[in-house]
Amino acid sequence: MGSAGNSVVYLGSWQRLPFPIICEVFMSSGIIGGNMFAICAVSATVDVVSVSAATTSDQSYTVPGVLLGDIVAVIPASTLNTGLAVSYAIVTGTDTVSIRFMNATAGALNPASATYTFLVFRPESIAGRVTTG
Repeated sequence: MGSAGNSVVYLGSWQRLPFPIICEVFMSSGIIGGNMFAICAVSATVDVVSVSAATTSDQSYTVPGVLLGDIVAVIPASTLNTGLAVSYAIVTGTDTVSIRFMNATAGALNPASATYTFLVFRPESIAGRVTTG
C-alpha cells in the first residue's frame, strides 16, 4: 500500500459519517438506491511510487471514511509530471482507495508527495451502513 497521510481537511461537522467532513446531504426523490445520500471531500497526502515508462500502476492509499460501494473522484493538488495521468480511482475496501496512474513517457516518473482531494459520493443504497453519533 502506498503512503498516504491521514490528514483530513475539516469542512464542517456531521454526525452521520465516521469522519468530520461534509459537502452536502441529499434527500430521496423516490428512486430506491438510485440517489446520492452524500457528497464529501477528503484530503490526504499521497506519495506516488515510481511509475515505470509506458505503463500503468495501481496504487492503494488510506482515505478515512470511504466504504465499498462509494464512488470516488481524485483531484491532485498540483500539476502532475508531464506524461503522468490519473486514469481512475476506485474504493477497494473500507478506508482504502486504489488510484491507477498512467505514464505515457519513455522514462520512469516519480512525482513528489502531494495533497490530493478525494470527492466521495455515497449512494443512498449504502447509507444505512454508516454509523451514527
